[in-house]
Amino acid sequence: MESYRTIQGEAQAEYEEKKSRFIGQVAHVETEEEAVAFLNGVRSAHPQARHNVYAYELRAGNRVRYSDDGEPARTSGLPTLEVIQHAELKDVICVTTRYFGGTLLGTGGLVRAYTKAAQDAFTAAQVVTFAECVDLTISVDYPLYDQLNHWLGEQGIQVLDTDFAGDVAVEVRVLAAEADAVQAAVIELTHAAAEILASDPSYQPIAQ
Repeated sequence: MESYRTIQGEAQAEYEEKKSRFIGQVAHVETEEEAVAFLNGVRSAHPQARHNVYAYELRAGNRVRYSDDGEPARTSGLPTLEVIQHAELKDVICVTTRYFGGTLLGTGGLVRAYTKAAQDAFTAAQVVTFAECVDLTISVDYPLYDQLNHWLGEQGIQVLDTDFAGDVAVEVRVLAAEADAVQAAVIELTHAAAEILASDPSYQPIAQ
C-alpha cells in the first residue's frame, strides 16, 4: 500500500454568508461506523440547524459517500467531496452545518459557501502523511549524542522522543523501506557504539 494523506483528530471553522452560518467540521475516520458516529454527533450538537451536509472518503473499499441533506442537488455534498479529493485526503469526513439566515443564496452561492466552509475546516486541521514506517530507538553514550542529533537533523529524520537516562535513547521514525539504510548509517557514524532497537513495520503518521 502506498502512503496517503489524512488529518489528525478533528477541527472546525465557521463561515457566514448573508446571515447564514456555515460550520465546517472535519475528522479522521477509518470506517463507515466511525464516519456515521461523527455525523450523528454533529447532528446532536446542532439540533436546530437547517442542514448537516456531509461527505467522506475511506481507504477501505475506496468507499465514498456524500449527501446534500435537503439542499438543492449537487450544491453542497458533491462540492464538499471535491474539496476532499482535490486535497488528496483519505480517511476523512467533513460535515458542514448550516443555520439558515433568511436569504436564499442560489445554486452558485451555495456551492461557493459549502466549498469555503469545507476548505476552511481542513485548513484548520493538521494534515499528515501515513506510510509504512519503522520506529528506531537509538541508544548512545552522552559524548555521541550531539553528533547523532546533528546528523538526524541533516537527514531530516523525524525525532519522536529523547530520553536522557544512563545513556541517551533517541526514538526516531523512518520509512520502512529506508530503515536498514538508516541503521547502517548510524552504526557507521557511531563506529558501532550505538545500540538500535527496531519496531515492526506499521502504518503511522510521518513528517514529510
